[in-house]
Amino acid sequence: MQASKWQQHMTFQRPSVQKGTVWVHACSMGEVASVAPLIDKLSHHGKAVHLTVVTRTGYAHAERLFKDRISKSWLPWDLPFLMARFIKHLNPSLLLLNETEFWPGMLKACKKQGIPIVGINTRISDRSFPKYYKTRKLWTRWLSAVSLFLAQSDIDAVRLEAMGVDKQNIKTVGNLKFAVQTPNVDAAQVRQMIDPTAKRPILIIASTHEDEEAQILDLLPIWKQQQSNLLTLIVPRHPERFIGVAKLLSEQGLSYTRYAEERTGHEDVVLIDAMGVLTSLYTIADVVFIGGSLVNIGGHNPLEPAVCGRGVISGQYVQNFKAIYDDMQKKGAALIVKDKHELEAAISRFLAKPDELNELHAQSVLFMQNQQHILDSMWNEITPYLKLDNA
Repeated sequence: MQASKWQQHMTFQRPSVQKGTVWVHACSMGEVASVAPLIDKLSHHGKAVHLTVVTRTGYAHAERLFKDRISKSWLPWDLPFLMARFIKHLNPSLLLLNETEFWPGMLKACKKQGIPIVGINTRISDRSFPKYYKTRKLWTRWLSAVSLFLAQSDIDAVRLEAMGVDKQNIKTVGNLKFAVQTPNVDAAQVRQMIDPTAKRPILIIASTHEDEEAQILDLLPIWKQQQSNLLTLIVPRHPERFIGVAKLLSEQGLSYTRYAEERTGHEDVVLIDAMGVLTSLYTIADVVFIGGSLVNIGGHNPLEPAVCGRGVISGQYVQNFKAIYDDMQKKGAALIVKDKHELEAAISRFLAKPDELNELHAQSVLFMQNQQHILDSMWNEITPYLKLDNA
């Protein structure tokens, strides 16, 4: 049956039901990617999984990742009668609630219908914590429906306790995003598609937002002077900006192609105007810059390039991934720059000194190897709620 967003929001269209289904809720594309290894593990153990999402990019990414292996739908609007109807129909054996997707109607309906809830990868951000704390009397009541919170960090655990969650119901296991999997792609084929010469150094400018492309395009001539055959891939974060970025490239007089077009091998830029391909491109990158960080967006996930063995450069606005960036910086796997001038200097240095670039990448590999226990730790905490025959 074709997914109808509004009909699913209103629960007129409801998913097929399997006995003992585990309901996983993840808001958007990044959260869907982070729960993918856990969903795969659930499926491996014979559990039916139903995934709900909130955003269009999240739904599209779920379709790409899982296809027909699991059921999926839009989350109903958080009205008591809609949530109650959806949960009664789905009748899940467990709800795994990712990050900070705290919907009061959902929590109350699960509690009333006796559905256990485990908060996974729970994170209380710097921005949201003051709001939660001011209204903690309400959250103490609503969050009492959650049997266990598996927090990303000790800071998140302390904040949950301050919001009224019983300390005994909180455990710190780390960030599930560390369990990100290497993309299952043929890097040689990806390289052939992007760079037919298979010789050009590749700079990826990933997950960019408004005003970042303009800042970075000003720097391209400097980097091209240093590496005349440099190929830059620009990957806007949101598809609605593809046309605007293409116009900007034309106005700058740059030679560029779009992702699906053939290449001559002489373009300055490839505009990646396609969704779901960025992780595969990290496998062929020489230098990686992650956007949403030169402007005050909060940054994006540096672990996707890291699992491909690529260290990262980022702007200073990385508050959404602060703990991860702090750890990566300490290990020499990431470099933070304050502005576009520091960015220009950093990329120029890495282009001129490949030994330093290789060290950045090597430290990224070591960093990811040291984080592989997190999925197992989370699984061990969830298992008692799954009632697995072969746990």
